[in-house]
Amino acid sequence: MVTLPFWLFAIVVVFAIIGLIDRIFLPGVRWFFRSRANRAIDELNNRLHLRIQPFKLTKRQALVDQLMYDAEIIKAVEAKALETNTPREVIMRQAAGYAKEIVPHFSSYAYFNIGTRLARWVSTLIYRVRLGFSDDEALKNVDPEATVIFVMNHRSNMDYILVTYMASSSATLSYAVGEWARIWLLETLIKAMGAYFVRRGSGNDLYRKVLTRYVRMATRQGVTQAVFPEGGLSRDGALREPKFGLLSYVVSDFNADDQRDVVFVPVGVNYDRVLEDRILTSRMEKEITGRSFRTSLGGFFGFVWRNISLRLKGKLFRYGYACVSFGAPVSLTAWTESHKVNLRSLGPDERRDKIALLGKDLMKEIGAAVPVLPVSLMATVFLKSGGEWLSELEVKSRTFDLIKVMESNGAHIYIPREDRDYAVSAGLRMLTLRHLVKEKNGLYRMNQTENNLLRYYANSIKHFE
Repeated sequence: MVTLPFWLFAIVVVFAIIGLIDRIFLPGVRWFFRSRANRAIDELNNRLHLRIQPFKLTKRQALVDQLMYDAEIIKAVEAKALETNTPREVIMRQAAGYAKEIVPHFSSYAYFNIGTRLARWVSTLIYRVRLGFSDDEALKNVDPEATVIFVMNHRSNMDYILVTYMASSSATLSYAVGEWARIWLLETLIKAMGAYFVRRGSGNDLYRKVLTRYVRMATRQGVTQAVFPEGGLSRDGALREPKFGLLSYVVSDFNADDQRDVVFVPVGVNYDRVLEDRILTSRMEKEITGRSFRTSLGGFFGFVWRNISLRLKGKLFRYGYACVSFGAPVSLTAWTESHKVNLRSLGPDERRDKIALLGKDLMKEIGAAVPVLPVSLMATVFLKSGGEWLSELEVKSRTFDLIKVMESNGAHIYIPREDRDYAVSAGLRMLTLRHLVKEKNGLYRMNQTENNLLRYYANSIKHFE
């Protein structure tokens, strides 16, 4: 007989129970939940036009390991170690840290049950969300094996939420998000939705190499992505020149002979009111007028409370319309064939020039997809009036003339309720409520002190004039 103290016997029993659970019960439980998850993913893939690729469902650690054994990253680590006279293991740990920071851990449950539902709730709470133009036939004809990349203009931080909601019935999107989203809990949710973090303006060559290899790996594996070619929010409302960071990572080694096609879907986003408009235009405001716009915690909570109180009183108008349009897809294979170029075989300077040309072509397609909304129409009309007092009839007449011009230039104009009179009324209401337009005895005139903000909204459709 062996005599044991009771406390030691209790510890042995606890560990024995843990061992039984780990070896006998947990494998069955894992198999049960894995089979249910796989069935759910199969059902989602039957519903989605753009299937969830196996790459997204790979365990995060496996993706990190795959990235760390990439030949180019190993070469970059060795070069960094020699350059800085640092042990290779130290540099390797740095690279592994970058990989863990970048690589997401996609969860279909988090994406569809939390992310898209939250995106829908937030979007419809703030805006009247509408789908503008969509080239459905062209989208249906996209090769199901192609890597689809949604390229869009960047008007607001709401873009992430709005487009996720609008595209949720067709695809799961993987965004590149800035360091602003690296907040506890929010970071976990964003990574579970398949997004990856990008350090804007990083001068670290090793970090850029890890990021480049991850983006190329995801692209080669067919992961559907969403990219903002402008690289940041527009501060004056107009479309910006494209930047080539992420775009160059995607296409610089493309060769149609041994890779799946990359298809760019242009997405145009526009709002009757951008939540950050005064922050975005504050620099321009200060340069022109000398006035500074400052935000504070008290001002933020005051803004929230005013909106809550208006909602309780039934007097809160949502911030107008938010509209998303999807243009005709652009095949990278077709583009390279039409320009008679193989991007992989070009030298660095020539490749940069061709990628710049591709970026400009994509921005033209994005610009063509931007929907024209009531507020942007009204802002354009009042800026053109030069401070003249206008009757409602004159406002309507000038708006209808502007619509004709823009339609002749290929613009897709969203007319709420298919009623042009109502569109004018809705736009006037938004501008007068915000004091961007003054009303007196049935006449309307732009508020000269808000000239910059009116120009911000007019600039969103200026390319159609």
